[in-house]
Amino acid sequence: MSPSKTKVAIMSFAHHHAGFYLPTLLADETIEVLASDELWPDAPGEALRGPAFAERHGVPYVETYDELLAWGPDAVIVCSENTRHHRDVLRAAAAGAHVMCEKPLATSVEDANDMVRACRDAGVNLMTAYPIRFTPMFRALQAAVLDGEIGEIVGATGTNNGALPGGWFIVPELSGGGALLDLTVHIADMLDALLSPARATKVYAAANDILYRDVPALSVETGGLVTVSYASGVVATIDCSWSHPQESPTWGGLTLEVIGTTGSIEIDPFGLHVGGIENSAGKAFWLDYGPSAAVPMLREFLASIAERRPPVPDGSDGIRSVEIAVAASRSARTGQAVPLGAGDESAQLVNAR
Repeated sequence: MSPSKTKVAIMSFAHHHAGFYLPTLLADETIEVLASDELWPDAPGEALRGPAFAERHGVPYVETYDELLAWGPDAVIVCSENTRHHRDVLRAAAAGAHVMCEKPLATSVEDANDMVRACRDAGVNLMTAYPIRFTPMFRALQAAVLDGEIGEIVGATGTNNGALPGGWFIVPELSGGGALLDLTVHIADMLDALLSPARATKVYAAANDILYRDVPALSVETGGLVTVSYASGVVATIDCSWSHPQESPTWGGLTLEVIGTTGSIEIDPFGLHVGGIENSAGKAFWLDYGPSAAVPMLREFLASIAERRPPVPDGSDGIRSVEIAVAASRSARTGQAVPLGAGDESAQLVNAR
């Protein structure tokens, strides 16, 4: 008698990463997949959503989340808009499903804490989807730091830049913010993993909407710089800006340089590519290669369920990066540094313009 398949549900196609997860899930004969994107008719922009997206990827589809959860999934991957993460994770947990949620985990620290509590009380795992942790570059950096190859860390500089994403990403009611929220959390999570157990103690940020100012009805910040101080004395800066032009051959890029007392290491996880100029169009092109970080991240999520252990990164990791993004937004709005650890869980991410 063959073992039963693991039932994995995809909740929403709002985040484009849904298209990265589906090929891996559908290719695994031990997994059964079902998807729903019930709010797709109201989605802003022209991105492919709903039944058409499901058809393109060859995934079985139902119209509502009620039908999706009535299917009895073992696990749910939440790919909805940022401000809907809280609601969707709570629904999945109440249905008894383990959850992997797109970043940022939530748009307020209060909501993030609520999500972690709901999953804990339901006895299910909550994983925050941070694929950069699973790249060979970051794994090598983490190993070098643990082995003391650069001595004691004293500082770090991270960049996470991209082109203006459009769609729901620039609608505050759906995104919860602009470039600060979209791009800060990846670097914040990497630093959290590298500097643990030291935690962030203070955040200062500046942001503006100079980039893409000519885009009609744009009402979120498009560029920012965040400085984070840690209990260990480390000071890190994060450039979080939609600074790539729309005609750029790549969506953007992420780098991290870590400075120690005896050396430094810089990684560029998206740097593996072949580039040049296309003769017919006269335009630059960028063809990346190398392993997809989505594959080991999904394996970790599913392994944590099978092995009945917490995933890495988990919901608590997600809380800490949301905490930094919330503080950055408040700092950009007020012009003041924001201390962390005061227990203010009700702070909402707001437009930093």
